[in-house]
Amino acid sequence: MVELFIMEYLTVLYMMMAFLFMDSRYSRRRTIFIVSCVTLLLMAAVAVLYRSVDLDTAFWTYAMTIHIPLILLFFSLSRFRGWRLIFQQLSVVLFCTLIHHGAALFYYLSGSRFWVMVLSYAVLSAGVIWFLIRFLRPLFFQILLQLHRGWWLICLVMATYYIIAVYLVPGYAGFDPGGTFLKPAIGLLMLGVYSILMFYFTSIRKESEARHDAQLSALQLSALQSRREAVKAAEDAIRTERHDLRHRLQTVAELVSRGDTDAALDFLDAAQRRLDEQKAIRWCRPPVLDAVFSSYFGQAQNQGISVEAKIALPDILPVDEGELAIVLANALENAIHANLALPQEQRCIRCKMVGNPGIMLELSNPCAEDVVFDSNGLPSARQEGHGLGVQSISAFCRKNGAVCHFDQTDGWFRLQMVL
Repeated sequence: MVELFIMEYLTVLYMMMAFLFMDSRYSRRRTIFIVSCVTLLLMAAVAVLYRSVDLDTAFWTYAMTIHIPLILLFFSLSRFRGWRLIFQQLSVVLFCTLIHHGAALFYYLSGSRFWVMVLSYAVLSAGVIWFLIRFLRPLFFQILLQLHRGWWLICLVMATYYIIAVYLVPGYAGFDPGGTFLKPAIGLLMLGVYSILMFYFTSIRKESEARHDAQLSALQLSALQSRREAVKAAEDAIRTERHDLRHRLQTVAELVSRGDTDAALDFLDAAQRRLDEQKAIRWCRPPVLDAVFSSYFGQAQNQGISVEAKIALPDILPVDEGELAIVLANALENAIHANLALPQEQRCIRCKMVGNPGIMLELSNPCAEDVVFDSNGLPSARQEGHGLGVQSISAFCRKNGAVCHFDQTDGWFRLQMVL
């Protein structure tokens, strides 16, 4: 019965680790339900396997009994595909195997005392799960989005450990002296490799945060500079109009003295329109967002792109204004680039954004070509180095719990975001 306990406990542990390492496409409740159902089915399958074959065969086939359904589970639920999905799978196997080998070693050293094994499993599992939730899981999900190359090499190293520890080293840890000592030793070596990998991931995250801060600073500086130039141009125009006011008043006085009031009123209306045209437009109250709107709407109009905007935002936003400004800058820049492929009479950007009851954004523009969407509903880049703006928007939504939707209908590409 000790062997059955080990296999059933490891089954539960595998599924728990799978939930921690998986970035599911579905809601948390639905994901928990699916993982729980799969766990119960696998526990039943393990019990049948234990009673149907001899102990050595059960141990040998247990890995495939669990790992193949685990791969299928990741493939069905995970947002990621390719090598990143394999990395998620191998990470689950690595940490579960380390827990098992450590507990099996304590079990062997204690003289095969059952309570020592149970306590070892509980302590090691609690420690590893705490480390995953507290440190590794947040870093893990960030790196899955930020690192786009080299996953195959990382998976190759981890797969080598998996093959050696599970299939090449004889014996089952805890029941065979050779396997009991050799497998934990290999596990410690792999733990060192994984620690180096975590250091590498941390460096990538710090580099990404530094780029983000630099991008935010550059965006704020550029947008505020654009706003300053617009205000200065408006002030210069008003100063010129004020200088010419004396001449206009003399003209109006002369027209009135002649009794030509209609001409005088038309003259005053024309002067008023010129003043209104020079007035700086303020799109919203938050200063950085206002500067971003002014900068990119100005760029669009200079490219012959008409802008239809309705924006109503409060002074205080529920998210970081700088991060939201980067999202808007990326979205508007993509809309401008898409418009440049169209004839000038078809160019248009429509932007609607409100702040109550929550932040809701809809940005649309005509599109010359059909947009290809990936399995996550995100637009796929056609060229290497493109698509970073969409990734930035997606990362912002993941961080702040926003819902983001891209679609193309009737030749119009739309971005909708609700926060």
